[in-house]
Amino acid sequence: MNQKLNPIAIVGLFAAIFILLFGTRVTYTVGPGQKAVVFYRFGKGLDKENVKNQGFHFIAPWNEKYIYNVRIQEDLSIMEVLSKNGLTIKTELSYRYKPVDNKVGYVHDDLGINYHDNIIIPEIRSVTREVIGEYLPEELYSTKREVIEDEIFERTKVTLLDKNLLLDAVLIRDVTLPKTLQDAIENKLKQEQISLEYDFKLVQAEKEAQKQIIEAEGKAKANRILSASLTDNILRDKGIEATLQLSESPNSKVVVVGSAEDGLPIILGK
Repeated sequence: MNQKLNPIAIVGLFAAIFILLFGTRVTYTVGPGQKAVVFYRFGKGLDKENVKNQGFHFIAPWNEKYIYNVRIQEDLSIMEVLSKNGLTIKTELSYRYKPVDNKVGYVHDDLGINYHDNIIIPEIRSVTREVIGEYLPEELYSTKREVIEDEIFERTKVTLLDKNLLLDAVLIRDVTLPKTLQDAIENKLKQEQISLEYDFKLVQAEKEAQKQIIEAEGKAKANRILSASLTDNILRDKGIEATLQLSESPNSKVVVVGSAEDGLPIILGK
């Protein structure tokens, strides 16, 4: 006797088969710092405008999803470049980058998953060679380092932004020059520092000399004023006043025995 199959059992059976075959392909999760785009195999193809945000998503098993890291990432590039005078300089350059969040669909369509290796690294290297080629080694080694960093950053930033990639920073970590050139530059900088210190000492000495001249002129002027104001009577009164104060001192024993030619008392000690 044939028994009819339970419809619920049939549905459950098909569901079990579907999960076994496609369970890992019908859902996906976009994590923190990520964005995703979906390729619709039997539809409109890559949906570049509808970027998927963080969270849990369903997807038809015949479609494909592509998840991108949209956090700021850092990488290092070590290269040898030629300076303005043709000398070889070894540079260590670090840079930070990321794709534009809402443009990862265009990044995937135009550049692909390997956009860093295929686009960013060659662009950074090309611009770095161009910029450093406009400067002398000693400028890169000392005075113009930040200017060179800014030039590399600004030029590369414009090119990458056209490709929906953001450049966050460019930093020159290290510069290695030929040993003889490095020694010559360091010696030149040392001599310049010594010269600056010498100039500073000369300025300080000149200021000190001017100060002494001003003080001497002030004293000379005061003496002239004082000399002009001292008459014989004033000097005699001052002498008498000083003599009286000295004779009244408890630590001195004096005898007044007459007067000097200018009329002042003569004080002799015992």
